[in-house]
Amino acid sequence: MNKSEMIEELAVQANLHSKVAETIINLVIDSMKDALINNDRIELRGFGSFHIEHYESYTGRNPKTGDSIEVPPKKLPFFKVGKELKEKINRKFLSENL
Repeated sequence: MNKSEMIEELAVQANLHSKVAETIINLVIDSMKDALINNDRIELRGFGSFHIEHYESYTGRNPKTGDSIEVPPKKLPFFKVGKELKEKINRKFLSENL
């Protein structure tokens, strides 16, 4: 499912005009981006959580030339699936493969 499909689904299920649904989806996504940029953790019960991992700088290798390069420190977002969602996915997978 992509963003436009989410907007369409929200509009249908909540009986909203598509522009209102688009505004809601954009607001939620922008709020999540802002939280992660501010190093906040996002937890959606039954779905999962998002958090930022911090990586220190290190010396790496250029795979093409073999030269040493200094990799700067960085932050990356990560998603950890929630227990309830993981169990639902696995139940569906098992029921389809038995």
